[in-house]
Amino acid sequence: MNWLTNAVLPKIKALVQTREVPDNLWHKCPACEQMIFHRELDQNLNVCPHCQHHMPIEATRRLALLFDDGAYETATLKAPPVDPLKFRDRKRYTERLKEAQTKTKRTDAIIVAEGDMGGQPAVVAVFDFGFMGGSMGTAVGDALLHAADLAAAKNAPLIALPASGGARMQEGILSLMQMPRTVLAVATVREAGLPFIVVLTNPTTGGVTASFAMLGDIHLAEPGAIIGFAGQRVIKETIREDLPDGFQRAEYLRDHGMVDMVVHRAALRETLIRLIALLGGRPATDATISLPRPSDSDGESVPAP
Repeated sequence: MNWLTNAVLPKIKALVQTREVPDNLWHKCPACEQMIFHRELDQNLNVCPHCQHHMPIEATRRLALLFDDGAYETATLKAPPVDPLKFRDRKRYTERLKEAQTKTKRTDAIIVAEGDMGGQPAVVAVFDFGFMGGSMGTAVGDALLHAADLAAAKNAPLIALPASGGARMQEGILSLMQMPRTVLAVATVREAGLPFIVVLTNPTTGGVTASFAMLGDIHLAEPGAIIGFAGQRVIKETIREDLPDGFQRAEYLRDHGMVDMVVHRAALRETLIRLIALLGGRPATDATISLPRPSDSDGESVPAP
C-alpha cells in the first residue's frame, strides 16, 4: 500500500479506460437510416425528424397523448380462458402468454380506456403490437365488446387504434370467431347512434382488417402504415402480377378510397377532437395537449393539418 497504488494508478486507469455508452441513446431510422438522439425522438413522438417516418409508440403513451391532460381510466377486462385448445408449436401457448405478459406488463394485446378529449367523453381501444404482434384472440374480442358497451353507457364515441398481424393462430377457430364478435361490437355503437372512428396504425393486417378495422364511420391512418389482409408476396404470387408502388400503404389506400385521411401523429388528437365534435353535434372545448409539430427534412416547421 503506497501513494502510487492508491492515488496515481486509479487516475491513470480512469484516463485510459473507455467508458461504456448505453446502446439506447441513439436510434436509427429504418426508413432514411439517419441516427436520432433518443430525447429528440421522444419529443417528436417517435417520428423521424428527417423523413417523418412513424415508428412504433407504446400503447399507454398513445392514450396519454389523446386524452385531455393525459388523464384516463383503464377498464377492467375479464380474464379469458387460457389455452383453450392446449396449443403447442415450438413452445406451449401458456409459455408464450407468460413471456408476452412479462414483457409488456399487461394481460393481453389491447387496452380499453375512457376519458375526455377536448372536453368530450370518449372511449378508446388501443392495441399493443408488442404483445404477440397485437394478435386478436378471445381476450381482444371480449375487450372490444366491453368497449362498445362502455361507449353506449357513457354516450361516448368509440375510437379504435389497431396495430395487429391478425388473428391469433394459437387459438385457432376461436380467434376467427372474434371477427363476427367485433362486428357485433361495432353494431352496438351504431345502434346507440354514436360515432365509431378507426385510426389505422402500422401494421393493420389479417383478420383485424377483415373485421372491425374497416367498419368505421371515419377511417384515419398514420403516414406510411401498412394496411391490408394478405401479405404482398402472397398477393403477387396469387395474381401473378407486379404490385403498384406504395401498395397497401396508408397513402395508397387514401388515394383509392379506403382511408379518409392520413394524419401525422402530432395532429391526431386535434383531428379526432374535431371529428367527435362534428359527428356528435357538440362543440369542442379549447382543452389541448402541447404537442410538437411535424418537421420536414430541412428541420423547418410544417403546419399541422
